[in-house]
Amino acid sequence: MSEISPASMGPHDGRALHEYDHERAERAVKELLIAIGENPDREGLRDTPARVARAFKENFAGLWQSPEDVLTTTFDIGHEELVIIRDIEVFSHCEHHLTPFHGVAHVGYIPSGKITGLSKVARLVDLFARRPQVQERLTSQIADAMVEILDAAGVIVIIDCEHLCMSMRGVRKSEARTVTSAVRGILRDAATRSEAISLITNR
Repeated sequence: MSEISPASMGPHDGRALHEYDHERAERAVKELLIAIGENPDREGLRDTPARVARAFKENFAGLWQSPEDVLTTTFDIGHEELVIIRDIEVFSHCEHHLTPFHGVAHVGYIPSGKITGLSKVARLVDLFARRPQVQERLTSQIADAMVEILDAAGVIVIIDCEHLCMSMRGVRKSEARTVTSAVRGILRDAATRSEAISLITNR
């Protein structure tokens, strides 16, 4: 496979530029082990490049999916009231250091009559999380997909995560949390937004 020049990549929407290349990933992991002074041929590391290559394919599977693949099932039941799915587990990787961040996402939306299965919303979160990410973009991508694909009248997304790039390296602040939000449509109205936040935060 030919090399990819960063200058030739152009605008990028978070989708993969080509199919997953397992052999290339395996070679790269082996080179990385050599670069840090390890011996990739010793017993404990002999199969590590292959394992990491498989893990990368799983961890970044969202690169080969689009939100339309997930939000495939909808029901037109005329419901136009607030729907909230709380505490959706989030596992992602910071694109700056490729270290994990994890936490929970809360997604609320006001349908314009058309709803989707609750599990589909969780899968949408997972799809965008399984890409090299920044939490701010992840939050916005989920909100925008709900509006664009479901034609939701309003959307609120709140994500609360711990970033290992802060807790295990750098400033090493293990208790620090990052909270991001994205609000779309009629949920920008102060009273409606307040109701949604109350339903999310009240236990």
